[in-house]
This record gives sequence, structure tokens and C-alpha cells, in this order.
Amino acid sequence: MSDYDDILISIRRIMRAVDLQSKQLMKATGLTAPQLVVMQAIRKIGKAAPSNVAREVALSQPTVTTILERLEKGGLIRRERSEDDRRVVFACLTAEGQKRLEEAPELLQAGFLRRYRRLDEWERTMLVSALQRIAAMMDAEDLDASPILDTGEIIDKPD
Repeated sequence: MSDYDDILISIRRIMRAVDLQSKQLMKATGLTAPQLVVMQAIRKIGKAAPSNVAREVALSQPTVTTILERLEKGGLIRRERSEDDRRVVFACLTAEGQKRLEEAPELLQAGFLRRYRRLDEWERTMLVSALQRIAAMMDAEDLDASPILDTGEIIDKPD
């Protein structure tokens, strides 16, 4: 087996781990990883404007708005208008949303981050560089992506 086969197998294993974790999360909570991350951001921020949530989770505001709509339909968040500026709408967790967050399994990236932070600086730099190079070699460096490990729709950046 060649060294590039080893790289492709490793990429496939990463994709498979993300897919399996996404299915486990959906089965356990009925939520996708992005939905869970958005809910975690709302819990962290408190009353959260969609733009603040988008910044917190590194997703576009339209993507966050779509996620918020789904969460609201599911009764996991509610939207409240600002008393100071009626144009501003905040997202807040409902009691059911808080309960789902507490019951949710740990996201794949949480375990990854614990291990990653234990690496020496040189090793972290090497990993970032290698993965950025692989993304470029796969013509994927211009794809919109957040640090949420999830399978699903990939949205191209607008021109």
C-alpha cells in the first residue's frame, strides 16, 4: 500500500467517525451537531442575537437563522423581541431545549480538542499545516466550513 493510500484511508476514517457520531447524536437527541452547537452558544451567551450566535459558532448568519427556525419549530428555543429595539430578536432556550442539552452526548470535537490541546506547539502547527495542504490539494480550501464536525450539506461561499 502506498503512502497516499494511507492518507486517503485516514481521511475516510475521519469522515466515518463524524458520520457515526452524527447518527448517534441524532438518535440520542433528535438534534444535528450544528443544532446542538447553536443551542450551546445560546446557553453560553444568554439572550442571543442571531449575529452573535453566528460569530460564536463560526457559521454564516443565514445558516444560523435556518437552524434557529428548526429549533423554534421543535420547541427548543423561543424568540423574543428586544424591549429597547423592536427590530432586534433574541433567541432563548426553552426548558425542553435546556433538558436536551443536558442529555446530549459529548460532541466528537470535544474529545478531539482535549487531546489536541495536550500536544506540543510544534505538533499542533504541523497538523494544521498538513491538513490545510490536504484541503488545498482536494480543491476544498474555498468551501464554507465551520469547526463543527458534522456530515451534511456543504455550502459554497458566494462569489
